[in-house]
This record gives sequence, C-alpha cells and structure tokens, in this order.
Amino acid sequence: MKVNQKTIPAMMESSVARFPENTLVFEKIKSQYESISYKRIHSDVLRLADRFIDKGLKKGDRVALLSEGRSEWLISELALLYLGVINVPLSIKLNEPNELQFRISHSGCSVIIVSNRQLSKIRQIIKDLPEVRFVLVLGPEDDLLSNEIGYQELMEFDKEYDAQRVMTIADSLSENDIANISYTSGTTADPKGIMLSHRNYTANVEQARSLLEIHAYYSSLLILPWDHSFAHTVGLYTLINNGASLSVVELGKTALETLKNIPKNIKETKPTFLLSVPALAKNFKKNIEKGVSDKGAFTEKLFNHALSVAYKYNGDGWDKGHGFRMFLKPLVWLYDRILFSKIRQNFGGRLEFFIGGGALLDIELQRFFYAIGIPMYQGYGLSEAAPIISSNAPLRHKLGSSGFLVKPLDLKILDNEGNEMPVGEKGEIVVKGENVMLGYWKNEKATAEALREGWLYTGDMGYMDSDGFLYVLGRFKSLLIANDGEKYSPEGIEEALVNQSKYIEQVMLYNNQNNYTVGLLYPNYQVIKSEMKKQNLSMESEDGLRFVCDILRQEIDNYLEGGIYQDMFPGRWLPAAFAIIPEPFTEENKMVNSTMKVVRGKVVENYQSVLDMLLTAEGKSHQNEYNLASVRNSLK
Repeated sequence: MKVNQKTIPAMMESSVARFPENTLVFEKIKSQYESISYKRIHSDVLRLADRFIDKGLKKGDRVALLSEGRSEWLISELALLYLGVINVPLSIKLNEPNELQFRISHSGCSVIIVSNRQLSKIRQIIKDLPEVRFVLVLGPEDDLLSNEIGYQELMEFDKEYDAQRVMTIADSLSENDIANISYTSGTTADPKGIMLSHRNYTANVEQARSLLEIHAYYSSLLILPWDHSFAHTVGLYTLINNGASLSVVELGKTALETLKNIPKNIKETKPTFLLSVPALAKNFKKNIEKGVSDKGAFTEKLFNHALSVAYKYNGDGWDKGHGFRMFLKPLVWLYDRILFSKIRQNFGGRLEFFIGGGALLDIELQRFFYAIGIPMYQGYGLSEAAPIISSNAPLRHKLGSSGFLVKPLDLKILDNEGNEMPVGEKGEIVVKGENVMLGYWKNEKATAEALREGWLYTGDMGYMDSDGFLYVLGRFKSLLIANDGEKYSPEGIEEALVNQSKYIEQVMLYNNQNNYTVGLLYPNYQVIKSEMKKQNLSMESEDGLRFVCDILRQEIDNYLEGGIYQDMFPGRWLPAAFAIIPEPFTEENKMVNSTMKVVRGKVVENYQSVLDMLLTAEGKSHQNEYNLASVRNSLK
C-alpha cells in the first residue's frame, strides 16, 4: 500500500506485516479459548471483501452491522473498509423496530450483516427496507429466507479468492473517505449519524500513544459492545495498531447469561487491561464487597481499614506517598499482600489497570480501584471525536479529573458569548484535531451547530486546572438553572446519592429557573424491606410508609450542614423536595437510552405534573400524599 496512507486498511496491513503470528483474537470455540492470528484474520478479511465485490458492493455503499462482539464482527467491518464501503455499526440494545429501521433507512444501507441472535429484529422490519438487497447472517442458522445468506456459505472456504483486486481498491482509498456512520442514542430528537473518516480513527489511534503505550503483549477482554465508540477505537484499532490481542466475551443463551460469563472469562483470558464504564465499575465493586462480606465480619472490618489506609496513602494519585504519607507505605504493602493481591486474582492476576470511558466516574469508585491495585483511569471523549479527547494514565493521573489531553489536539473553554476562559474557569469544552468528525449524515443544521471553523462544540461543561488536567462537569442540556440564572451540573450529586446510599437506586434532579431544586427518586425496595423487618415495621402500616419517606429524606440530609457528607456539594443544588416515583427509569419505558443514560427530556415530559407538585407547599413535605401512595403501591 502507499507508504503514507493513513487509512484503516493501511494500518491493518502494517500490523499484519509486523506481527503475522501474534494473536489478534482469542475466541471461545466450544469449551475453551482459541487463538486467531493476525495473518489468519487478514486472509479472512480479504476473502470476505472479495466475496462482497462479487455481490456488487462498491465504494460509498452503506452496510449495517448488528451483532454481538465476535471475530466475524471485526472481519466484516474490515472487509467493508478495504473496499471503501461505509459500515453502520448498530447497538444490539436497540429493541424497538422503529429505532433500527430509522438508522438503516436514514443511512441508506443496501446490505445488513446480522448475527443469528439478532436476526429476528431484522426480519420484523425487512419488508419496510426496500433498499436492502440481501442480509448476511453470522453464526449458524438453519432456516434462512430467500434474501438471507449464511456467512459460511458466502465465504466458500474451499474456493480461492482474488486478493489482488481487493488490495487494488484498498490502495485507492483516501484517508478522508468515510469509514463509519455511527448513530447517537437520540436522547432529545432523531438520532444523528456521525460521519467518521478513516483518518479520524487512525489519528485518534496515534493520539492515544501520547497517553499510554500499548505493548504487543497486552491483551484485553472486550466487555463493552463493539459498536460503542470507545470499544471500537481503543478495543479494536489501538490494539491492532500495536500488535496486541483482544478476547471475545463468551455468549450465553441470554443477555444476562452473557453478563455472568464476564467474571469467568476474565479469569480465563487474564487481560492486562480492561475498558469499563461506570455501570460496570459499580458491578465489579459490588461483587468484590460481597465476596469480602461473605468471609465474615472480621475480614470485612480488616478490608475496610485497609481501604482507609490506602486512600490516605494514595491521595489524588499523582501525590501518592508524598509527605507524611510515606510512613504508611509498609502498612499499605502488608494489606496489599494479604488482601488486595487475592482480590486481583479474580481478575486473572495480570490486570494492570482499567480505562474508564464515562465522562463522570464517581471519585469514590476511582479511589476504591486505585486502593486495591487495579486503578481505573478516567478518560473523556465523545463519538464525534472518534472518541478520545483526554485520559488519565499510569505515568500521569489525578483522581477526580478526566486526565490530560491527547496530542496533537487543540482545546478551548468558552463562555456563553464565545470568549475563551482562563485556567480554572468553567465553560463549554471545544476541541479541534484530526480526530474530529466530518459532520452528521444528511443533517446540515446539526453539523453547522456542532462544527464551526473546524472546532467541535461538545456541549459538555468543564475546565482545565493549572496542572493541565481536564475536569468534565456534565452536559449543558442537563444543567440545573436557578431562578437567578446560576447553573450547575447535577450528575455529580446524582452519582453520589446512588453510590453512597444503599436505599436509593436511581435519582434525577431538576431545576428550571425555580426557587429550589427538586428530585425524582426510585428507592432500592429490596434493601428497604429488609430494614423494615429489622425495625418490626409492617409494610401495610402508615408508620411503615412514613418510615420509608423518612430514611430517604435522611439520605439527602446527609449532604447538608451537620451531615456526614456536608460540604461535598453546594446546598442550594441539593433537592429540597423529592418525589418517590412508581417505577425505575428503564429502556422499556424510554427513560434511559441504549447506553443507560437517563433521557432527561423524556423523564421531565412524563413527570411534569409531579415536578410542578414538588414546587408547592404540600409537595415540599417528604411525606406528601404522592410519596405515601407510591410507597404503598410498591410495598404491596
């Protein structure tokens, strides 16, 4: 290929030449993980690309890819990209027919690649997708329809393929050709199709080197969905560029069974690092704490003391062991040897760190994983930036921040009038670099709003500190706005209430230029019922209902003056009134999207009358009739 070509096929060709026998994919076949080399993946890519040519696919065509992570996912995407075909990766969490249909139709896909597990979703909507010429099915499927073809059948492994005609097309590609159309989750309107070029990806892979060196011996179990921009760039292409390997999560019979396979697969594949998001981090932490608790009260007390010592010693990470903290080092070493090292064995024994991809990972979670010896280095990015903008890393990190910027990348913090803010002052995060998207597919208005003179306006609020670390405070669209116009991001408070209270499962704060902030809260009824039994309180009694309201009020009061978490947040942004909602926020009721983020506009629309009630004198009482009725119905 051309020496200076900066396309994904060129990157793959370079890695195959340098690391032909290295393992690219570990995948479980029957009962054990098997190794698939760079050379073998490469030959399958060329074979499939050649078959695609025979099927009439050409540069600029769009193809939808809907599948769980598997070797054929990677082979399929690369085969498309070698031909200049645009891949449209879709989330397997899209369950509503209209959501899938919109993305496939809007992008103009002529082919759909789908796993056998997701095939029923496509069959539901295929009649409404006249542009789709055929459906390629990954995995065994006995009863294919007339417009469907099996992956094995198309590959025809017993027949030759013409690698040269594939490479001729790959060599003609431009770095500015579109590689993916990646759809946003559509929290406020129709999803937008983010156009990411070959160079957006290869530039972001190069930028990632300024944060962290990935060695060829590195391996990661790719537990995030492969269409996820973070998993896509870091889990696939950053590893490929460095000759490293990725492991595929073993598929269970159900989505829940697949999730349960993750701890077992971690032990089997022994990853050196893992990609994570806040929801996964919380689950890992809960499992660790449960394992410690199961060993008895003494072990649990010892573990909690070990954590407190490690927290003091570690500080904010980059000042670890400084000053008086140095005297704690022998005790930290001892606790690590007798406790934390044994916990790390549950993660395969080779795990060096996590990289967290959510914009706001609770600092207590960061301190926890740092203490047990597998730090979760917080990063920040968004799909429009392919996605990495900043991250903490082993050699340079500050807990609570989103890390330092990738290089090269320009960043500005702007106020509402577009003025650049000095260090320490908050405003909108605006970035410019080769990783920034081309724009939104068939959406000039949204493109013009997000891209101005090459700068990407992220819609996120943050600031840079004097040490060069970026702090991300949340989305502008989710900001609390007081009656005097002051703004505040609610995510930190919401995270704290959920993570630090065993009684609160979900919470969303709201203030639209009102006298005070209010909240919608869904309790953890399993824990609450257990507590009521200890207190000998009947779940049907009025005292029982008021008890539930009281303990929830107390959880919020913990952050006010005199509380155990006082001064953590400004008091004016804590909810002065709250409503106990009758059901949790879920994908089914459209209150969270496929990435498990609360769809605030939808929640406000659904609960507008409740929010209005909370601003009345009656609503300000935590034992208001709405809350008592909600608890009564939930405890039945």
